[in-house]
Amino acid sequence: MVPAAPLQRFSDIRRSAAQLRVLDAALDLIAEHGVSGTSLQMIADRIGVTKAAVYHQFKTKDAIVIALTERELGWLEEALEAAEAEPDRTAARELLLIRVVELAVERRRMVSVLQFDPVIIRMLAEHQPFQQFIDRLYTAMLGEETGPRARVHAAMLSGVISVAVMHPLVADVDDDSLRHELLRTMRRIVALPG
Repeated sequence: MVPAAPLQRFSDIRRSAAQLRVLDAALDLIAEHGVSGTSLQMIADRIGVTKAAVYHQFKTKDAIVIALTERELGWLEEALEAAEAEPDRTAARELLLIRVVELAVERRRMVSVLQFDPVIIRMLAEHQPFQQFIDRLYTAMLGEETGPRARVHAAMLSGVISVAVMHPLVADVDDDSLRHELLRTMRRIVALPG
């Protein structure tokens, strides 16, 4: 039997400077217009190049969305791996929860894009590497195996964090206060001490 190849880490994917410029422009435009309302031409115009130059970096808009999502999930990989290696499940869950909340607060705008754009939601549901990562993330966070119950809990947890960081009621709340209150609330939701 041939052992399965290890999954490529999202954080190990290297992008050229030109690709990073395309991704940064795409993120800004997608945050403003959604994936469906953003074109390769708009991305090209934003960075002052031709559409062909954008096409040279990424063949499709879907490839750009996948690259953006890989970059965002890459921010969580180290924390997920540390949680999976931690023998104390409570400590592992706490470590991961802290990092998820920190990242959600730091990257409020991207959280909104990832969680609520219908095109991205569809792509996340269909792209196997994303599904495997999300399954690992919520298994480590909730301490549950995958399955319908775990997926409902994961969706609720994800929704609470996403809405909490982007809701208009907290738009003027500073990051430290938002992080502190969100961690307090999330510890209760996932039954962690503190």
